[in-house]
Amino acid sequence: MRVLLSTYGSRGDVEPMVALAVQLQALGVEAVVSAPPDQEFAALLARAGVPLAPAFMPIRQWVSERAKPSSTADFHRLASDMMAAQFAAISAAAEGCDAIMATGLFPSASAARSVAELTGLSYSHVTFCPLFLPSHHHRPFPYPGHPLPPEVTDNRALWDFNIRTMNALFGEALGAHRAAVGLPPVDNARDHVFTKRPWLASDPVLWPWRKTDLCDAVQTGAWILPDQRPLPAELEAFLAAGEPPVYVGFGSMFMQSATDAARVAIEAIRAQGRRAVVLKGWAELALGDDARDCFITGDVNQQALFPRMAAVMHHGGAGTTTAATRAGAPQVIVPQIVDQPYWAGRVAGLGVGAAHDGPTPTFESLSAALATALAPETGAQATAVSRTIRSDGAEVAAKLLIDAIGRKSPS
Repeated sequence: MRVLLSTYGSRGDVEPMVALAVQLQALGVEAVVSAPPDQEFAALLARAGVPLAPAFMPIRQWVSERAKPSSTADFHRLASDMMAAQFAAISAAAEGCDAIMATGLFPSASAARSVAELTGLSYSHVTFCPLFLPSHHHRPFPYPGHPLPPEVTDNRALWDFNIRTMNALFGEALGAHRAAVGLPPVDNARDHVFTKRPWLASDPVLWPWRKTDLCDAVQTGAWILPDQRPLPAELEAFLAAGEPPVYVGFGSMFMQSATDAARVAIEAIRAQGRRAVVLKGWAELALGDDARDCFITGDVNQQALFPRMAAVMHHGGAGTTTAATRAGAPQVIVPQIVDQPYWAGRVAGLGVGAAHDGPTPTFESLSAALATALAPETGAQATAVSRTIRSDGAEVAAKLLIDAIGRKSPS
């Protein structure tokens, strides 16, 4: 059995798919990941022993060169271009496969769905946050340029509105793409790509999926890739030289105010009498001085680092939120986009950290959030919740996927 796991997005989209690939391999299934060929992702897959089938271009290159549509027509053209390019890349990667599981940016997942249709492969879609799946228990994410109508309060009606929004954003490109490859049109782009039974790879404690007739999601738990890398010797020496520091990192966010955010964060941390470990990330954060109470690092093993932090300050991506919660580290989330405000709300609601109000921190706002995170009762709650976070989500998903493929295969 051979399975293609297709994604196009940031590390939060790639690493969980690698985690699933590792578990599939452990069960005797050949697994390959189609992902952006950025160096950090190539290194990640190489460490895990998972083959990389390169997507059409590095995600950082796409973000810097292409992801700035100036009009609706430009947006449709970008979506159409990605569908065509990803259709070619995924078609090549899918040769000899029995199934495709897709996630990532919607045009890429659309292309994966088309490849599966044309080749007769089993297809499934996975998302890493319940927010994106239809449910009468929560409102849909409001896409830029398509705000939710303020007069509508019924969640079911808002999810109907979400179908129209997704069709407006992607329907034109999807229709043209399907016609070009010889497939019939679809009238509901969202459900066509997500399917009626999507997979949900998020932790059921951090965000439990509740039964709804709008979507029959399969929540497996988060897909966590074990990381055995030791921390750099210089970082180990820094950690040993004093009390636990506060981590600051905004992952794959190209924050326009990143430099100011890092400076403000360090000031707030110092005001609490703490040291800091700062992740460069995609925003290329830097230290404002050469004081010995701060350490700057590149890619690092969060699973080894976070349990040794007094608190973790981050952007609120699903992966980082799960890693920090699993480590028992109190959190300060400074949410930037999409699902991040919702993860911030979950962390605050569970009592394991603080949700910053808005994407642009000030010394005063970060100081208040950090004081909440560093309070003894927050630390105690973070430790208690950490014991409830599952680590077997990828293993559960691998077994379910193998069973599902077997049931769909001819005898």
